[in-house]
Amino acid sequence: MLEELRITGLGVIDDTTLKLTSGMNVITGETGAGKTMVVTGLGLLFGGRADAGRVRADPGRAVVEGRLRLGGPLADALQQRITEAGAEIDDDGSVLLSRTVTIEGRSRAHVGGRSMPVAMLSEVGDQVLAVHGQSDQLRLLRPAEQRGSLDRFAGPEHEKLLDTYREVFTRWRAVVEDLADRRRNARARSQEADLLKLGLDEITRVDPQPGEEEELRAEVQRLEHAEGLRIAAATAAQALAAGAEATDDVPDATQLLGTARRTLEAQSSVDPSLADLAARLEEAASLIGDVSAELSAYLMSLDADPARLEQIYERRAELRGLTRKYADDVDGVIAWAEEARTKLAVLDTSDEVLEELDKERQRLAAQVGEFAGRLTAARAEAAVRFSEAVSVELAGLAMPHARVEVAVVPRQAAKDEPVLSHEGVDVAVGPDGADEVELRLLAHPGAPSLPLQKGASGGELSRVMLAIEVVFAGAGGPETLVFDEVDSGVGGTAAVEIGKRLARLARTHQVLVVTHLPQVAAFADRHLVVAKDTSGAITTSGVRIVEETERARELSRMLAGLPDSDLGIAHAEELLAVAGREKRG
Repeated sequence: MLEELRITGLGVIDDTTLKLTSGMNVITGETGAGKTMVVTGLGLLFGGRADAGRVRADPGRAVVEGRLRLGGPLADALQQRITEAGAEIDDDGSVLLSRTVTIEGRSRAHVGGRSMPVAMLSEVGDQVLAVHGQSDQLRLLRPAEQRGSLDRFAGPEHEKLLDTYREVFTRWRAVVEDLADRRRNARARSQEADLLKLGLDEITRVDPQPGEEEELRAEVQRLEHAEGLRIAAATAAQALAAGAEATDDVPDATQLLGTARRTLEAQSSVDPSLADLAARLEEAASLIGDVSAELSAYLMSLDADPARLEQIYERRAELRGLTRKYADDVDGVIAWAEEARTKLAVLDTSDEVLEELDKERQRLAAQVGEFAGRLTAARAEAAVRFSEAVSVELAGLAMPHARVEVAVVPRQAAKDEPVLSHEGVDVAVGPDGADEVELRLLAHPGAPSLPLQKGASGGELSRVMLAIEVVFAGAGGPETLVFDEVDSGVGGTAAVEIGKRLARLARTHQVLVVTHLPQVAAFADRHLVVAKDTSGAITTSGVRIVEETERARELSRMLAGLPDSDLGIAHAEELLAVAGREKRG
Protein backbone atom coordinates (compact mmCIF):
# COMPACT_ATOMS: atom_id res chain seq x y z
CA MET A 1 0.00 0.00 0.00
CA LEU A 2 0.98 3.65 -0.40
CA GLU A 3 1.89 5.00 3.04
CA GLU A 4 2.89 8.54 2.17
CA LEU A 5 2.71 10.91 -0.78
CA ARG A 6 4.61 14.20 -1.02
CA ILE A 7 3.90 16.68 -3.82
CA THR A 8 5.90 19.86 -4.49
CA GLY A 9 5.62 22.42 -7.27
CA LEU A 10 2.64 20.83 -9.04
CA GLY A 11 -0.26 23.05 -10.09
CA VAL A 12 -1.59 24.98 -7.11
CA ILE A 13 0.23 22.70 -4.66
CA ASP A 14 3.46 24.24 -3.42
CA ASP A 15 4.56 21.58 -0.94
CA THR A 16 2.31 19.13 0.87
CA THR A 17 2.47 15.62 2.30
CA LEU A 18 -0.41 13.14 2.48
CA LYS A 19 -0.23 10.56 5.26
CA LEU A 20 -2.35 7.65 4.06
CA THR A 21 -3.86 4.71 5.91
CA SER A 22 -4.64 1.16 4.88
CA GLY A 23 -8.41 1.63 4.79
CA MET A 24 -10.53 4.27 3.06
CA ASN A 25 -8.81 7.61 2.50
CA VAL A 26 -11.11 10.42 1.37
CA ILE A 27 -9.86 13.67 -0.17
CA THR A 28 -12.22 16.64 -0.23
CA GLY A 29 -11.97 20.38 -0.75
CA GLU A 30 -13.58 23.29 -2.51
CA THR A 31 -13.72 23.38 -6.29
CA GLY A 32 -10.39 24.55 -7.64
CA ALA A 33 -8.53 23.84 -4.40
CA GLY A 34 -6.32 21.24 -6.08
CA LYS A 35 -7.94 17.85 -5.44
CA THR A 36 -7.23 16.89 -9.04
CA MET A 37 -3.52 17.62 -8.50
CA VAL A 38 -3.39 14.79 -5.97
CA VAL A 39 -4.58 12.32 -8.61
CA THR A 40 -2.26 13.93 -11.16
CA GLY A 41 0.62 13.48 -8.72
CA LEU A 42 -0.25 9.81 -8.29
CA GLY A 43 -0.28 9.42 -12.05
CA LEU A 44 3.18 10.96 -12.33
CA LEU A 45 4.56 8.83 -9.51
CA PHE A 46 3.49 5.68 -11.28
CA GLY A 47 4.77 6.51 -14.74
CA GLY A 48 2.01 8.70 -16.19
CA ARG A 49 2.60 11.20 -18.97
CA ALA A 50 4.36 14.35 -17.76
CA ASP A 51 2.75 17.71 -18.54
CA ALA A 52 5.21 20.60 -18.17
CA GLY A 53 2.25 22.99 -18.10
CA ARG A 54 1.38 21.70 -14.61
CA VAL A 55 4.80 22.64 -13.19
CA ARG A 56 4.92 25.79 -11.04
CA ALA A 57 7.23 28.52 -12.34
CA ASP A 58 8.86 28.70 -8.92
CA PRO A 59 10.86 26.48 -8.27
CA GLY A 60 10.60 25.39 -11.93
CA ARG A 61 10.17 21.71 -11.25
CA ALA A 62 7.54 19.40 -9.79
CA VAL A 63 8.53 16.50 -7.56
CA VAL A 64 6.28 13.66 -6.44
CA GLU A 65 7.61 11.21 -3.86
CA GLY A 66 5.91 8.20 -2.35
CA ARG A 67 6.66 5.46 0.14
CA LEU A 68 5.24 2.14 -1.01
CA ARG A 69 5.00 -0.81 1.37
CA LEU A 70 5.07 -4.04 -0.59
CA GLY A 71 2.43 -6.54 0.48
CA GLY A 72 -0.14 -8.97 -0.80
CA PRO A 73 0.31 -11.97 -3.13
CA LEU A 74 2.44 -10.00 -5.61
CA ALA A 75 4.90 -8.70 -3.00
CA ASP A 76 7.64 -11.31 -3.52
CA ALA A 77 7.64 -11.08 -7.32
CA LEU A 78 7.55 -7.27 -7.24
CA GLN A 79 10.31 -7.09 -4.65
CA GLN A 80 12.48 -9.39 -6.77
CA ARG A 81 11.84 -7.28 -9.88
CA ILE A 82 12.77 -4.06 -8.07
CA THR A 83 15.93 -5.63 -6.64
CA GLU A 84 16.97 -7.01 -10.03
CA ALA A 85 16.66 -3.49 -11.46
CA GLY A 86 19.28 -2.34 -8.94
CA ALA A 87 17.01 -0.55 -6.45
CA GLU A 88 17.19 -0.96 -2.70
CA ILE A 89 14.26 -1.96 -0.51
CA ASP A 90 14.26 -0.72 3.08
CA ASP A 91 14.53 -3.13 5.99
CA ASP A 92 10.85 -2.62 6.82
CA GLY A 93 9.81 -3.83 3.35
CA SER A 94 9.03 -0.40 1.90
CA VAL A 95 10.52 1.29 -1.14
CA LEU A 96 10.82 4.98 -2.01
CA LEU A 97 9.60 6.15 -5.42
CA SER A 98 10.05 9.60 -6.93
CA ARG A 99 9.36 11.44 -10.17
CA THR A 100 10.68 14.87 -11.15
CA VAL A 101 9.37 16.98 -14.03
CA THR A 102 11.00 20.28 -14.98
CA ILE A 103 9.27 23.29 -16.48
CA GLU A 104 11.14 22.48 -19.73
CA GLY A 105 9.46 19.07 -19.82
CA ARG A 106 12.42 16.91 -18.76
CA SER A 107 11.52 13.97 -16.55
CA ARG A 108 13.49 11.75 -14.16
CA ALA A 109 12.48 8.74 -12.09
CA HIS A 110 14.00 7.06 -9.04
CA VAL A 111 13.16 3.76 -7.36
CA GLY A 112 14.79 2.83 -4.07
CA GLY A 113 17.33 5.62 -4.37
CA ARG A 114 18.49 4.56 -7.85
CA SER A 115 17.83 6.38 -11.12
CA MET A 116 15.46 4.33 -13.28
CA PRO A 117 13.57 4.64 -16.57
CA VAL A 118 10.05 6.01 -16.15
CA ALA A 119 8.85 2.66 -17.53
CA MET A 120 9.95 1.08 -14.25
CA LEU A 121 7.51 3.29 -12.34
CA SER A 122 4.79 2.23 -14.79
CA GLU A 123 5.66 -1.43 -14.22
CA VAL A 124 5.34 -1.00 -10.46
CA GLY A 125 2.16 1.02 -10.83
CA ASP A 126 0.48 -1.64 -12.97
CA GLN A 127 0.96 -4.10 -10.12
CA VAL A 128 -0.03 -1.98 -7.13
CA LEU A 129 -2.43 0.76 -8.27
CA ALA A 130 -5.65 1.08 -10.26
CA VAL A 131 -7.05 4.58 -10.94
CA HIS A 132 -10.70 5.04 -11.82
CA GLY A 133 -12.06 8.31 -13.06
CA GLN A 134 -14.02 9.73 -15.96
CA SER A 135 -11.25 8.82 -18.42
CA ASP A 136 -11.10 5.30 -16.99
CA GLN A 137 -14.82 4.91 -17.50
CA LEU A 138 -14.25 5.76 -21.15
CA ARG A 139 -11.49 3.15 -21.25
CA LEU A 140 -13.89 0.50 -20.00
CA LEU A 141 -16.22 1.28 -22.88
CA ARG A 142 -13.70 -0.11 -25.38
CA PRO A 143 -14.52 -3.70 -26.49
CA ALA A 144 -10.94 -4.90 -26.05
CA GLU A 145 -10.88 -3.61 -22.46
CA GLN A 146 -14.23 -5.24 -21.73
CA ARG A 147 -12.94 -8.58 -23.01
CA GLY A 148 -9.78 -8.23 -20.94
CA SER A 149 -11.81 -7.37 -17.84
CA LEU A 150 -13.98 -10.46 -18.26
CA ASP A 151 -10.89 -12.64 -18.74
CA ARG A 152 -9.40 -11.34 -15.50
CA PHE A 153 -12.67 -11.93 -13.68
CA ALA A 154 -12.88 -15.51 -15.01
CA GLY A 155 -9.91 -16.50 -12.87
CA PRO A 156 -6.38 -17.94 -13.11
CA GLU A 157 -7.38 -21.22 -14.83
CA HIS A 158 -9.09 -19.26 -17.58
CA GLU A 159 -6.01 -17.05 -17.98
CA LYS A 160 -3.84 -20.17 -18.32
CA LEU A 161 -6.18 -21.40 -21.05
CA LEU A 162 -5.89 -18.02 -22.76
CA ASP A 163 -2.08 -18.18 -22.60
CA THR A 164 -2.13 -21.67 -24.16
CA TYR A 165 -4.45 -20.46 -26.91
CA ARG A 166 -2.19 -17.50 -27.68
CA GLU A 167 0.85 -19.76 -27.94
CA VAL A 168 -0.90 -22.14 -30.37
CA PHE A 169 -2.40 -19.22 -32.30
CA THR A 170 1.04 -17.64 -32.75
CA ARG A 171 2.51 -20.91 -34.07
CA TRP A 172 -0.45 -21.42 -36.41
CA ARG A 173 -0.15 -17.90 -37.85
CA ALA A 174 3.59 -18.42 -38.37
CA VAL A 175 2.98 -21.65 -40.33
CA VAL A 176 0.17 -20.05 -42.36
CA GLU A 177 2.39 -17.10 -43.32
CA ASP A 178 5.37 -19.36 -44.05
CA LEU A 179 3.32 -21.62 -46.30
CA ALA A 180 1.75 -18.68 -48.13
CA ASP A 181 5.14 -17.02 -48.63
CA ARG A 182 6.71 -20.23 -50.01
CA ARG A 183 3.87 -20.61 -52.50
CA ARG A 184 3.75 -16.94 -53.42
CA ASN A 185 7.50 -16.55 -53.91
CA ALA A 186 8.36 -20.03 -55.11
CA ARG A 187 10.33 -18.82 -58.16
CA ALA A 188 12.41 -16.27 -56.25
CA ARG A 189 13.03 -18.78 -53.46
CA SER A 190 14.16 -21.42 -55.98
CA GLN A 191 16.60 -18.98 -57.58
CA GLU A 192 18.06 -18.03 -54.21
CA ALA A 193 18.27 -21.70 -53.21
CA ASP A 194 20.15 -22.55 -56.44
CA LEU A 195 22.77 -19.88 -55.67
CA LEU A 196 23.18 -21.18 -52.14
CA LYS A 197 23.56 -24.74 -53.42
CA LEU A 198 26.30 -23.68 -55.85
CA GLY A 199 28.20 -22.06 -53.03
CA LEU A 200 27.73 -25.06 -50.75
CA ASP A 201 28.90 -27.45 -53.48
CA GLU A 202 32.09 -25.42 -53.96
CA ILE A 203 32.77 -25.25 -50.22
CA THR A 204 32.06 -28.96 -49.79
CA ARG A 205 34.46 -29.80 -52.62
CA VAL A 206 37.30 -27.81 -51.02
CA ASP A 207 36.32 -28.98 -47.50
CA PRO A 208 38.03 -26.26 -45.43
CA GLN A 209 38.87 -27.13 -41.82
CA PRO A 210 38.82 -24.83 -38.77
CA GLY A 211 42.25 -23.24 -38.20
CA GLU A 212 43.65 -24.71 -41.42
CA GLU A 213 44.91 -21.37 -42.75
CA GLU A 214 47.21 -20.80 -39.78
CA GLU A 215 48.57 -24.34 -39.89
CA LEU A 216 49.40 -24.08 -43.61
CA ARG A 217 50.98 -20.66 -43.19
CA ALA A 218 53.30 -22.00 -40.47
CA GLU A 219 54.24 -25.07 -42.55
CA VAL A 220 55.03 -22.95 -45.62
CA GLN A 221 57.25 -20.73 -43.56
CA ARG A 222 59.22 -23.75 -42.31
CA LEU A 223 59.55 -25.27 -45.77
CA GLU A 224 60.60 -22.00 -47.45
CA HIS A 225 63.31 -21.43 -44.83
CA ALA A 226 64.31 -25.04 -44.33
CA GLU A 227 68.02 -24.53 -45.18
CA GLY A 228 68.45 -21.59 -42.83
CA LEU A 229 66.65 -23.45 -40.06
CA ARG A 230 68.88 -26.51 -40.63
CA ILE A 231 72.11 -24.48 -40.43
CA ALA A 232 70.95 -22.71 -37.24
CA ALA A 233 69.92 -25.93 -35.53
CA ALA A 234 73.10 -27.75 -36.58
CA THR A 235 75.35 -24.94 -35.38
CA ALA A 236 73.57 -24.80 -32.04
CA ALA A 237 73.73 -28.59 -31.65
CA GLN A 238 77.45 -28.64 -32.39
CA ALA A 239 78.12 -25.84 -29.92
CA LEU A 240 76.26 -27.70 -27.20
CA ALA A 241 77.63 -31.21 -27.80
CA ALA A 242 80.07 -31.63 -30.67
CA GLY A 243 80.97 -35.14 -29.57
CA ALA A 244 83.93 -36.62 -31.47
CA GLU A 245 84.45 -33.38 -33.38
CA ALA A 246 85.21 -31.45 -30.21
CA THR A 247 88.89 -30.73 -29.40
CA ASP A 248 90.81 -29.29 -26.50
CA ASP A 249 91.30 -26.12 -28.55
CA VAL A 250 87.59 -25.87 -29.47
CA PRO A 251 85.62 -27.59 -26.67
CA ASP A 252 81.78 -27.81 -26.72
CA ALA A 253 79.45 -26.73 -23.94
CA THR A 254 79.23 -30.21 -22.47
CA GLN A 255 83.01 -30.41 -22.11
CA LEU A 256 83.24 -26.99 -20.51
CA LEU A 257 80.52 -27.81 -17.99
CA GLY A 258 82.25 -31.11 -17.18
CA THR A 259 85.57 -29.37 -16.60
CA ALA A 260 83.94 -26.79 -14.33
CA ARG A 261 82.10 -29.45 -12.31
CA ARG A 262 85.22 -31.59 -11.77
CA THR A 263 87.27 -28.56 -10.71
CA LEU A 264 84.73 -27.60 -8.06
CA GLU A 265 84.33 -31.13 -6.79
CA ALA A 266 88.12 -31.34 -6.29
CA GLN A 267 87.96 -28.42 -3.85
CA SER A 268 84.67 -29.34 -2.15
CA SER A 269 86.51 -31.04 0.70
CA VAL A 270 88.04 -27.68 1.58
CA ASP A 271 84.74 -25.71 1.16
CA PRO A 272 81.55 -27.85 1.16
CA SER A 273 79.55 -24.99 -0.49
CA LEU A 274 81.38 -25.73 -3.75
CA ALA A 275 79.71 -29.17 -3.77
CA ASP A 276 76.31 -27.48 -4.15
CA LEU A 277 77.57 -25.45 -7.09
CA ALA A 278 79.04 -28.57 -8.65
CA ALA A 279 75.68 -30.32 -8.35
CA ARG A 280 73.95 -27.41 -10.10
CA LEU A 281 76.53 -27.62 -12.93
CA GLU A 282 75.65 -31.29 -13.28
CA GLU A 283 71.96 -30.34 -13.62
CA ALA A 284 72.90 -27.76 -16.28
CA ALA A 285 74.85 -30.40 -18.17
CA SER A 286 71.80 -32.68 -18.08
CA LEU A 287 69.58 -29.86 -19.40
CA ILE A 288 72.09 -29.15 -22.19
CA GLY A 289 71.97 -32.81 -23.09
CA ASP A 290 68.18 -32.72 -23.39
CA VAL A 291 68.28 -29.61 -25.61
CA SER A 292 70.96 -31.22 -27.75
CA ALA A 293 68.81 -34.33 -28.24
CA GLU A 294 65.78 -32.20 -29.20
CA LEU A 295 67.87 -30.26 -31.72
CA SER A 296 68.96 -33.54 -33.30
CA ALA A 297 65.30 -34.63 -33.58
CA TYR A 298 64.38 -31.23 -35.06
CA LEU A 299 67.11 -31.60 -37.69
CA MET A 300 65.76 -35.00 -38.66
CA SER A 301 62.20 -33.59 -38.99
CA LEU A 302 63.16 -30.75 -41.32
CA ASP A 303 61.79 -31.44 -44.79
CA ALA A 304 62.69 -29.39 -47.82
CA ASP A 305 60.44 -31.43 -50.11
CA PRO A 306 59.53 -29.13 -53.06
CA ALA A 307 56.54 -31.35 -53.92
CA ARG A 308 55.00 -30.79 -50.47
CA LEU A 309 55.57 -27.06 -50.77
CA GLU A 310 53.77 -27.02 -54.10
CA GLN A 311 50.82 -28.93 -52.59
CA ILE A 312 50.51 -26.34 -49.85
CA TYR A 313 50.60 -23.48 -52.39
CA GLU A 314 47.75 -25.10 -54.30
CA ARG A 315 45.72 -25.71 -51.12
CA ARG A 316 46.12 -22.12 -49.98
CA ALA A 317 45.02 -20.91 -53.42
CA GLU A 318 41.82 -22.98 -53.07
CA LEU A 319 41.12 -21.48 -49.63
CA ARG A 320 41.75 -17.95 -50.91
CA GLY A 321 39.21 -18.61 -53.64
CA LEU A 322 36.61 -19.32 -50.96
CA THR A 323 37.51 -16.34 -48.78
CA ARG A 324 37.23 -14.00 -51.78
CA LYS A 325 33.61 -15.10 -52.31
CA TYR A 326 32.12 -16.01 -48.96
CA ALA A 327 33.97 -14.54 -45.95
CA ASP A 328 37.15 -12.90 -44.69
CA ASP A 329 38.71 -16.12 -43.43
CA VAL A 330 38.26 -19.90 -43.48
CA ASP A 331 36.29 -19.95 -40.21
CA GLY A 332 33.91 -17.38 -41.74
CA VAL A 333 33.50 -19.58 -44.83
CA ILE A 334 32.56 -22.53 -42.61
CA ALA A 335 30.02 -20.34 -40.76
CA TRP A 336 28.56 -19.14 -44.10
CA ALA A 337 28.07 -22.75 -45.14
CA GLU A 338 26.19 -23.54 -41.91
CA GLU A 339 23.92 -20.52 -42.37
CA ALA A 340 23.34 -21.47 -46.01
CA ARG A 341 22.24 -24.98 -45.04
CA THR A 342 19.79 -23.51 -42.50
CA LYS A 343 18.44 -21.02 -45.02
CA LEU A 344 18.00 -23.72 -47.65
CA ALA A 345 15.55 -25.46 -45.34
CA VAL A 346 13.52 -22.23 -45.15
CA LEU A 347 13.67 -21.66 -48.92
CA ASP A 348 12.65 -25.18 -49.81
CA THR A 349 9.50 -25.10 -51.97
CA SER A 350 9.45 -28.77 -52.93
CA ASP A 351 6.12 -30.56 -52.98
CA GLU A 352 7.17 -32.68 -50.01
CA VAL A 353 7.96 -29.65 -47.83
CA LEU A 354 4.77 -27.82 -48.85
CA GLU A 355 2.74 -30.92 -48.06
CA GLU A 356 4.33 -31.25 -44.60
CA LEU A 357 3.73 -27.56 -43.87
CA ASP A 358 0.11 -27.88 -44.96
CA LYS A 359 -0.38 -30.83 -42.61
CA GLU A 360 1.15 -28.80 -39.77
CA ARG A 361 -1.14 -25.88 -40.63
CA GLN A 362 -4.20 -28.11 -40.47
CA ARG A 363 -3.07 -29.68 -37.19
CA LEU A 364 -2.50 -26.28 -35.55
CA ALA A 365 -5.74 -24.91 -37.02
CA ALA A 366 -7.63 -27.72 -35.32
CA GLN A 367 -5.95 -26.88 -32.02
CA VAL A 368 -6.71 -23.17 -32.43
CA GLY A 369 -10.35 -23.99 -33.12
CA GLU A 370 -10.53 -26.29 -30.11
CA PHE A 371 -8.98 -23.80 -27.69
CA ALA A 372 -11.04 -20.95 -29.13
CA GLY A 373 -14.19 -22.97 -28.47
CA ARG A 374 -13.10 -23.66 -24.90
CA LEU A 375 -12.38 -19.96 -24.40
CA THR A 376 -15.84 -19.05 -25.68
CA ALA A 377 -17.49 -21.50 -23.30
CA ALA A 378 -15.41 -20.24 -20.36
CA ARG A 379 -16.22 -16.63 -21.17
CA ALA A 380 -19.93 -17.39 -21.48
CA GLU A 381 -19.90 -19.06 -18.05
CA ALA A 382 -17.93 -16.17 -16.51
CA ALA A 383 -20.25 -13.66 -18.19
CA VAL A 384 -23.24 -15.11 -16.34
CA ARG A 385 -21.47 -14.93 -12.97
CA PHE A 386 -20.17 -11.46 -13.69
CA SER A 387 -23.57 -10.16 -14.79
CA GLU A 388 -25.28 -11.51 -11.68
CA ALA A 389 -22.65 -10.11 -9.33
CA VAL A 390 -22.67 -6.63 -10.88
CA SER A 391 -26.48 -6.53 -10.98
CA VAL A 392 -26.59 -7.33 -7.24
CA GLU A 393 -24.24 -4.42 -6.56
CA LEU A 394 -26.34 -2.09 -8.73
CA ALA A 395 -29.39 -2.95 -6.66
CA GLY A 396 -27.53 -1.63 -3.63
CA LEU A 397 -26.55 1.52 -5.51
CA ALA A 398 -30.16 2.71 -5.95
CA MET A 399 -30.50 1.01 -9.34
CA PRO A 400 -32.66 -1.93 -8.17
CA HIS A 401 -34.21 -2.64 -11.55
CA ALA A 402 -31.05 -2.25 -13.63
CA ARG A 403 -29.15 -5.21 -14.94
CA VAL A 404 -25.78 -5.50 -16.61
CA GLU A 405 -25.45 -8.16 -19.27
CA VAL A 406 -22.22 -9.39 -20.78
CA ALA A 407 -22.62 -10.37 -24.41
CA VAL A 408 -20.07 -12.84 -25.76
CA VAL A 409 -20.51 -12.81 -29.54
CA PRO A 410 -18.43 -14.11 -32.47
CA ARG A 411 -15.82 -11.62 -33.59
CA GLN A 412 -15.74 -10.21 -37.10
CA ALA A 413 -12.67 -10.99 -39.16
CA ALA A 414 -10.47 -8.02 -39.97
CA LYS A 415 -9.21 -7.37 -43.48
CA ASP A 416 -6.78 -10.03 -44.72
CA GLU A 417 -7.27 -11.98 -41.48
CA PRO A 418 -7.51 -15.77 -41.92
CA VAL A 419 -10.75 -17.56 -41.09
CA LEU A 420 -10.62 -21.19 -40.04
CA SER A 421 -13.32 -23.82 -40.10
CA HIS A 422 -14.01 -25.56 -36.82
CA GLU A 423 -16.64 -28.30 -36.59
CA GLY A 424 -18.11 -27.15 -39.89
CA VAL A 425 -18.40 -23.50 -38.84
CA ASP A 426 -16.20 -20.67 -40.09
CA VAL A 427 -14.53 -18.94 -37.14
CA ALA A 428 -12.79 -15.56 -37.23
CA VAL A 429 -10.00 -15.92 -34.70
CA GLY A 430 -7.59 -13.34 -33.35
CA PRO A 431 -4.83 -13.22 -30.74
CA ASP A 432 -7.45 -13.26 -27.94
CA GLY A 433 -9.82 -15.87 -29.30
CA ALA A 434 -12.93 -15.89 -31.44
CA ASP A 435 -15.07 -13.61 -29.28
CA GLU A 436 -16.10 -10.02 -28.91
CA VAL A 437 -17.28 -8.99 -25.44
CA GLU A 438 -19.69 -6.13 -24.83
CA LEU A 439 -21.12 -4.84 -21.56
CA ARG A 440 -24.78 -3.91 -21.95
CA LEU A 441 -27.16 -2.18 -19.56
CA LEU A 442 -30.87 -2.81 -19.09
CA ALA A 443 -31.84 0.32 -17.17
CA HIS A 444 -35.24 -1.14 -16.16
CA PRO A 445 -37.52 -4.06 -17.06
CA GLY A 446 -38.73 -3.77 -20.63
CA ALA A 447 -35.91 -1.43 -21.60
CA PRO A 448 -33.74 -2.50 -24.53
CA SER A 449 -30.34 -3.98 -23.86
CA LEU A 450 -27.92 -1.23 -24.90
CA PRO A 451 -24.13 -0.84 -24.80
CA LEU A 452 -22.99 1.02 -21.69
CA GLN A 453 -22.07 4.18 -23.58
CA LYS A 454 -25.60 4.37 -24.99
CA GLY A 455 -27.67 2.96 -22.15
CA ALA A 456 -26.19 4.76 -19.13
CA SER A 457 -26.29 8.39 -18.06
CA GLY A 458 -23.28 10.01 -16.40
CA GLY A 459 -24.46 9.16 -12.89
CA GLU A 460 -25.51 5.65 -13.89
CA LEU A 461 -22.18 5.03 -15.57
CA SER A 462 -20.37 6.04 -12.38
CA ARG A 463 -22.41 3.59 -10.34
CA VAL A 464 -21.99 0.81 -12.91
CA MET A 465 -18.24 1.43 -12.86
CA LEU A 466 -18.16 1.23 -9.07
CA ALA A 467 -20.25 -1.95 -9.07
CA ILE A 468 -17.85 -3.51 -11.57
CA GLU A 469 -14.86 -2.51 -9.43
CA VAL A 470 -16.43 -4.03 -6.31
CA VAL A 471 -16.91 -7.29 -8.20
CA PHE A 472 -13.38 -7.18 -9.60
CA ALA A 473 -11.96 -6.62 -6.12
CA GLY A 474 -13.05 -10.10 -5.16
CA ALA A 475 -11.09 -11.51 -8.08
CA GLY A 476 -7.71 -10.05 -7.12
CA GLY A 477 -5.98 -7.13 -8.76
CA PRO A 478 -4.01 -4.15 -7.38
CA GLU A 479 -3.95 -3.52 -3.65
CA THR A 480 -4.57 0.24 -3.96
CA LEU A 481 -7.69 1.59 -5.71
CA VAL A 482 -8.11 5.28 -6.56
CA PHE A 483 -11.54 6.74 -7.40
CA ASP A 484 -11.48 10.25 -8.85
CA GLU A 485 -15.01 11.68 -8.54
CA VAL A 486 -16.69 8.54 -9.85
CA ASP A 487 -19.69 9.70 -7.81
CA SER A 488 -20.23 12.62 -10.18
CA GLY A 489 -23.91 13.13 -10.97
CA VAL A 490 -25.04 11.06 -7.97
CA GLY A 491 -26.78 12.15 -4.79
CA GLY A 492 -29.21 11.16 -2.07
CA THR A 493 -29.59 7.48 -1.24
CA ALA A 494 -27.30 6.44 -4.08
CA ALA A 495 -24.50 8.54 -2.59
CA VAL A 496 -24.82 6.74 0.74
CA GLU A 497 -24.73 3.38 -1.01
CA ILE A 498 -21.60 4.41 -2.91
CA GLY A 499 -20.00 5.23 0.43
CA LYS A 500 -20.96 1.80 1.75
CA ARG A 501 -19.47 0.04 -1.29
CA LEU A 502 -16.23 1.98 -1.04
CA ALA A 503 -16.01 1.21 2.66
CA ARG A 504 -16.52 -2.47 1.87
CA LEU A 505 -13.71 -2.34 -0.67
CA ALA A 506 -11.52 -0.73 1.98
CA ARG A 507 -11.74 -3.86 4.13
CA THR A 508 -9.47 -5.71 1.68
CA HIS A 509 -7.85 -2.85 -0.27
CA GLN A 510 -6.37 0.55 0.29
CA VAL A 511 -8.91 2.97 -1.19
CA LEU A 512 -8.30 6.64 -2.11
CA VAL A 513 -11.42 8.61 -3.01
CA VAL A 514 -11.61 12.15 -4.36
CA THR A 515 -15.21 13.19 -3.79
CA HIS A 516 -17.56 16.14 -3.42
CA LEU A 517 -20.25 14.12 -1.65
CA PRO A 518 -20.47 14.29 2.16
CA GLN A 519 -22.38 10.96 2.15
CA VAL A 520 -19.25 9.31 0.73
CA ALA A 521 -16.74 11.26 2.81
CA ALA A 522 -18.50 10.21 6.01
CA PHE A 523 -17.30 6.61 5.50
CA ALA A 524 -13.62 7.57 5.50
CA ASP A 525 -11.08 5.97 7.81
CA ARG A 526 -8.91 9.00 7.12
CA HIS A 527 -10.25 12.32 5.87
CA LEU A 528 -7.87 14.70 4.10
CA VAL A 529 -8.87 18.21 3.04
CA VAL A 530 -7.21 20.21 0.27
CA ALA A 531 -7.39 23.89 1.19
CA LYS A 532 -6.37 27.05 -0.65
CA ASP A 533 -4.10 29.69 0.85
CA THR A 534 -4.66 33.09 -0.73
CA SER A 535 -2.78 35.14 1.86
CA GLY A 536 0.34 35.53 -0.32
CA ALA A 537 0.92 36.96 -3.76
CA ILE A 538 0.41 33.50 -5.29
CA THR A 539 -2.44 31.12 -4.46
CA THR A 540 -1.25 27.78 -3.10
CA SER A 541 -2.93 24.70 -1.69
CA GLY A 542 -2.04 22.23 1.03
CA VAL A 543 -3.49 19.02 2.43
CA ARG A 544 -4.28 18.35 6.07
CA ILE A 545 -5.94 15.57 8.04
CA VAL A 546 -9.22 16.50 9.74
CA GLU A 547 -10.65 14.65 12.72
CA GLU A 548 -13.54 14.86 15.15
CA THR A 549 -15.09 18.37 15.21
CA GLU A 550 -13.03 19.55 12.24
CA ARG A 551 -14.34 16.67 10.21
CA ALA A 552 -17.93 17.52 11.06
CA ARG A 553 -17.29 21.14 9.99
CA GLU A 554 -15.88 19.94 6.64
CA LEU A 555 -18.92 17.72 6.04
CA SER A 556 -21.15 20.65 6.94
CA ARG A 557 -19.36 22.77 4.36
CA MET A 558 -19.92 20.02 1.79
CA LEU A 559 -23.59 19.71 2.74
CA ALA A 560 -24.61 23.37 2.70
CA GLY A 561 -21.53 25.49 2.19
CA LEU A 562 -21.78 26.56 5.85
CA PRO A 563 -18.97 25.03 7.92
CA ASP A 564 -20.06 26.86 11.10
CA SER A 565 -23.78 26.19 10.84
CA ASP A 566 -25.08 24.40 13.93
CA LEU A 567 -27.74 22.68 11.83
CA GLY A 568 -25.19 21.67 9.21
CA ILE A 569 -22.80 20.33 11.85
CA ALA A 570 -25.63 18.35 13.46
CA HIS A 571 -26.51 16.85 10.09
CA ALA A 572 -22.83 16.04 9.52
CA GLU A 573 -22.51 14.34 12.91
CA GLU A 574 -25.60 12.28 12.07
CA LEU A 575 -23.97 11.21 8.79
CA LEU A 576 -20.81 10.20 10.65
CA ALA A 577 -22.80 8.18 13.15
CA VAL A 578 -24.70 6.35 10.39
CA ALA A 579 -21.47 5.63 8.54
CA GLY A 580 -19.85 4.37 11.74
CA ARG A 581 -22.69 1.94 12.39
CA GLU A 582 -22.59 0.68 8.79
CA LYS A 583 -18.84 0.11 8.93
CA ARG A 584 -19.07 -1.75 12.23
CA GLY A 585 -21.89 -3.87 10.91
